[in-house]
Amino acid sequence: MNHKMIGRFIAQILSIEGAFMIPALLISLGYSAWSAAQAFLITIAVIAAVCAVLFLVCKKAPNALDAREGMICVGISWIILSLFGCLPFVISGEIPRYIDAFFEIVSGFTTTGSSILSDVEALSPGILYWRSFSHWLGGMGVLVFLLAVAPGSRDKGFTMHLLRAESPGPDVGKLVPKMRKTASILYLIYIVMTFIDFLLLLLGDMPCLDALCTAFGTAGTGGFGIRNDSMASYSPYIQYVTAIFMFLFGINFSCYYLLLLRHFKPVFRDEELRTYFLIVAVAIGAICLNVRHMYGSLEETFRHASFTVSTIVTTTGYGTTDFDRWPAFSKGIIMLLMVVGACAGSTGGGLKISRLLYLLKSLGRNITQILNPRRVKAVRYNGQVLNETVLANTNAYLVAYVFIIIGSYLLVSLDDQSIGTTFTAVLACFNNIGPGLEAVGPTCNFSHLSDLSKLVLSADMLAGRLEIFPILVLFSPATWKK
Repeated sequence: MNHKMIGRFIAQILSIEGAFMIPALLISLGYSAWSAAQAFLITIAVIAAVCAVLFLVCKKAPNALDAREGMICVGISWIILSLFGCLPFVISGEIPRYIDAFFEIVSGFTTTGSSILSDVEALSPGILYWRSFSHWLGGMGVLVFLLAVAPGSRDKGFTMHLLRAESPGPDVGKLVPKMRKTASILYLIYIVMTFIDFLLLLLGDMPCLDALCTAFGTAGTGGFGIRNDSMASYSPYIQYVTAIFMFLFGINFSCYYLLLLRHFKPVFRDEELRTYFLIVAVAIGAICLNVRHMYGSLEETFRHASFTVSTIVTTTGYGTTDFDRWPAFSKGIIMLLMVVGACAGSTGGGLKISRLLYLLKSLGRNITQILNPRRVKAVRYNGQVLNETVLANTNAYLVAYVFIIIGSYLLVSLDDQSIGTTFTAVLACFNNIGPGLEAVGPTCNFSHLSDLSKLVLSADMLAGRLEIFPILVLFSPATWKK
């Protein structure tokens, strides 16, 4: 195994994290939050020292890595980012317990939005910025960012392994022949959409820092609010803008690239996109009918229903109302949306709509073959025959998905919480959603859970964001054999 190349790669990732802490340091200095500024300064110094040692030890590493080592790089990098990324919380004393701070930053980087904080507004501006920016950095992926800015000489096979391991979805392809250019296009679209969202929030008289943090959370579909009531106290205009952009960031970014090239037909014929629109429309309509009696007007009902559906299906986690008080039918729809998630190739989490379509089509083929054993039927998606390897990987993903949820549920249930609290806590963290129901609902937090549960849920958040396999690879004995 190429340990030196892995070490050098981790040093590059850490150096990016340290550089991205500089704006948070400057904001802390600008607001005279000296303890937070000192915390960022110390953390940046620690990261710089670790990077210097790693670069020195690993400077003569060969450049090529295989698929296994690519998976290891992805899994270890995200864990290392979280271990160092939470230091400003601890050093500043704003989240004094390391496990709580680790849970919070993992929730940030994985764009989950689950929090242990009961009073978010007590945080200093720099800490608030770093907490929300972690969503933006984790949304598209810090490794994708590295590929976008890395020298073109990097091994092509390695870059493909990284993009496949970090990008959300069952199958990752190139937008253009060069992987570095693909990563650059993805990030350019991401930046432009974030900036447009930021400008529209400013037009709604949202304070600049609020607009910046909200845009970061919306783009990364993360959901860390900077007010204790999340988005409830903002104007209807701001709530609509946020709901629309959450929905837009839940769409596969390749669709935006095709629209820029004026290739409209492939976008309009995309099965995943059409299913995504259908699921959102049906869910909003059903919830509106079910909760109409709880709100004063039809507009208010539609606004809360559409915002909640958008925030749950894209796994963002912002809130405008306490949906835990909704009737059982509406909460059932929310739980289904937690599992389904957004489109592949977006910043959203969950199972992904494309995987759901693969599974349904594969099930239909199996039923057909049971009825007609001699008939050979291919599974088609967007007019093309699906590779059997993709279907096999999807089935393996589903098996791992179910077993991880069951195992996590049993471990978290040691806290002796209600079934609803325990199950939705696991669903919310593993699918990178944020709030669950009952004691981890939209008006509650995860602070009352034990340290064991927080560590289990942190692992779930990492596994969910990285599509399970990069984390499973780290725990496989075969990975570390020569």
